This record gives sequence, structure tokens and C-alpha cells, in this order.
Amino acid sequence: MKSSFNKTCAIVSYCTLIGWIIALTQVSSSSGEERKFTAFHLRQMLILMLIGAAVSILDTIFFFIPFLGIIVINILSLAIFICWLICLISAIQGEKRYIPFVGKGGENILGDMFE
Repeated sequence: MKSSFNKTCAIVSYCTLIGWIIALTQVSSSSGEERKFTAFHLRQMLILMLIGAAVSILDTIFFFIPFLGIIVINILSLAIFICWLICLISAIQGEKRYIPFVGKGGENILGDMFE
């Protein structure tokens, strides 16, 4: 079972950029396996934020396509929200669950960042 402090830091990391920064500053005060838990969720949220930035750029491009653009924007935004919700719920449950489709690849790229 994860300590409540590390679980809280993992949950806070999913609450906006400010929450992510707060969790990042607090991860250094924990140690061992519990630190790895918080670092895992920090990496997953970083991946989500980067994907969100890319989707935001795509949304700007698709905005100018009359009907199809709005549909694509809504689908991409809903997909990001669902991925965020899955990750938040896994942090609340004290589990390590990857972002669907891209989480493991992102972990391989980021390595042991924040540990």
C-alpha cells in the first residue's frame, strides 16, 4: 500500500500544471518504491500535457474545416479527457496504469525521469 503522502502527490499531479509542479517539488521528499509511484504519475501527466499541446495545435488547424473540423476537435478533446480520467482514477486507487496506446512508449522515452 502506498503512503497517503505519495498517493496525494500522485493525485495532485493530475490537477493542472500548478498541481503537477507542486507534486514535482514534493517527490524529492519521499524515497524508495513510494517515490517511484509518484514519479510514474508525474511522467504520465507530462505525457498527457505534451499530447494535449499537440492536440491544441491540431484543433487550431481543424477549426478552419467547416463540418468535419468540429467533429475531429470534439473527438480529440474527448479522448484526452478520457485518458486523463483513467490516469486520475488509477492514482486514486494507488495503481500504476499507463495512458492507453501511448503510455508505455512515453515511459520508454522519458526513462526514469523524476526518480
